Amino acid sequence: MKALFSLNKYFWKYRWRLFLGILFVSISNLFAIYPVQIIREAFDTVLEATTKYKETLDPSESSFIYEALTDQLLYFATLVLGFALLKGFFLFTTRMTIIVMSRLIEYDMKNAIFEQYQRLELGFYRKNNTGDLMNRISDDVSKVRMYFGPAIMYTINLVVLFTMVISAMLNVSLELTIYVLTPLPLLSVGIYYVSNIINKKSEIIQRQLSALSTFVQEAFSGIRVIKAYNQQKDKALFFDNELEDYKNKNLDLVKVNAVFMPLMTLLIGLSTILTVFIGGRLAIEGKISMGNIAEFVIYVNMLTWPVASLGWVTSLVQRAAASQQRINEFMDTKASITNPTSEKTAIKGNIEFKNVSFTYPDSGIEALKNISLKINQGESVAILGRTGSGKSTLASLISRLYDTSSGEVKIDNKSIQNINLDELRKSVGYVPQDVFLFSETIAENIAFGTQTEISRDEVETAAKNAEIYDNILKFPKGFDTKLGERGITISGGQKQRISIARAIVGKPKILIFDDCLSAVDTETEKGIINNLTKVMKDKTTLIISHRVSSVAHCDKIFVLDDGKILEQGNHASLMADENSSYAELYRKQLTEEKEITT
Repeated sequence: MKALFSLNKYFWKYRWRLFLGILFVSISNLFAIYPVQIIREAFDTVLEATTKYKETLDPSESSFIYEALTDQLLYFATLVLGFALLKGFFLFTTRMTIIVMSRLIEYDMKNAIFEQYQRLELGFYRKNNTGDLMNRISDDVSKVRMYFGPAIMYTINLVVLFTMVISAMLNVSLELTIYVLTPLPLLSVGIYYVSNIINKKSEIIQRQLSALSTFVQEAFSGIRVIKAYNQQKDKALFFDNELEDYKNKNLDLVKVNAVFMPLMTLLIGLSTILTVFIGGRLAIEGKISMGNIAEFVIYVNMLTWPVASLGWVTSLVQRAAASQQRINEFMDTKASITNPTSEKTAIKGNIEFKNVSFTYPDSGIEALKNISLKINQGESVAILGRTGSGKSTLASLISRLYDTSSGEVKIDNKSIQNINLDELRKSVGYVPQDVFLFSETIAENIAFGTQTEISRDEVETAAKNAEIYDNILKFPKGFDTKLGERGITISGGQKQRISIARAIVGKPKILIFDDCLSAVDTETEKGIINNLTKVMKDKTTLIISHRVSSVAHCDKIFVLDDGKILEQGNHASLMADENSSYAELYRKQLTEEKEITT
């Protein structure tokens, strides 16, 4: 239950709904107690009338007794019916307060978890599976909602009903009440031991469900690769084994509940037997009436469902505790990258790396080693290097997707860790190497990164500069064409160009193109570069590429190797040294292009 203590803030937030729910539960149970007392009166009245009817010899008096009994029974029946309707009404209001409260809390929790998703840095997502994270906001929250809804409602109902029923029982007979409640200590001990078993099994089930969610998410995302390598049967077999494991774990929990529920019913049945046996003996002794026995039997049966539901409620609470523990682990994770200030800072575009080194915390790979470079406002800078040389890492540090392991990154002569994070990222147009498009229209994808409303003309201009405008017009609905998940309905080159349009449409002060022309042909590349030259005017631009043709026009060129700056200069100065890595790469690519054209 400790994991659930963190949820007490929601009880306070919705205290009035909870208070009304408790009030309505109490009133509904009040209207459940009254009919039992009326039935007791009815029993005693019938018994008394029957005795008088047998004793009288006058036919007219017998007829009067019969008519009076009929009227009284009709009156009692009307009262019972009226109380039943009132009980039903207040049960409805109970659900409208407590169950609605649980839905509102579910809404709040999902919002809080989603905000935490967005707060956490990129490194967190490199260490955790997507399926497991998705399970926190879906299945785990749903199980916690059951704690706030049915579990709370039935627990309140049990407490209120027990209080009212036991009070009513004590008013009739202390001795009979003690006998009837004898099985309850056994019930409490049983619940204590079984609840521990349920909690452990519930936690195991939730973790297995997370593993299943992760597998399914990866299978959906990689369905092209699975089909291309004809791995459908192997994946289906693996999923079948995992699902079999999940089923067996669930069956273990079901078996515990299957033993628990009959045990509850048995103990309630024992109370009924004791009521009839002990109550009959007391009635013979004249201490209670026959109506009291009927009253006690109904009271015991009234407690049957609440007590029987105790096992189900215990299961709900234990499952909620297991799920909330997983949610707490996630919510307690502190973001290593936070916004240091709310101060609005105008970004101009001067960038400086001072002795920067960076090691990925999850893998331990040292991506950058003592890098120092300076980029002035409005300059276009190229970063070249082999795969794994640290090019993309350098770009990630400028957007502060990661913080340096050592050294300092400065923007406009100010440490990046002291700059308003929102202002910084708003001022950076970033085209990542792994392009991601949303399941929205092309126009919405292009306008995604803008903080303010932009016109269709601005969207179309960005598309023209990215050399994707003519392709978009060929789609069935043009810019209003809705893309599939991750942009699966279009080619890789089209995705890259839409991503470029998205980066430039907001007119940011810093542009970062991370190998974003790898999927386009040379002719299209030249057109994009010519258009971007106009867009890049007065903007600090960082172009990461493996093609020399993409960066030859840049003001500065840095060649990286194994996380270090190997060479730097402009195209002319680097080509002047025939033995430079840059010149060698240029000659090699030029030869390859000639071979392709011939």
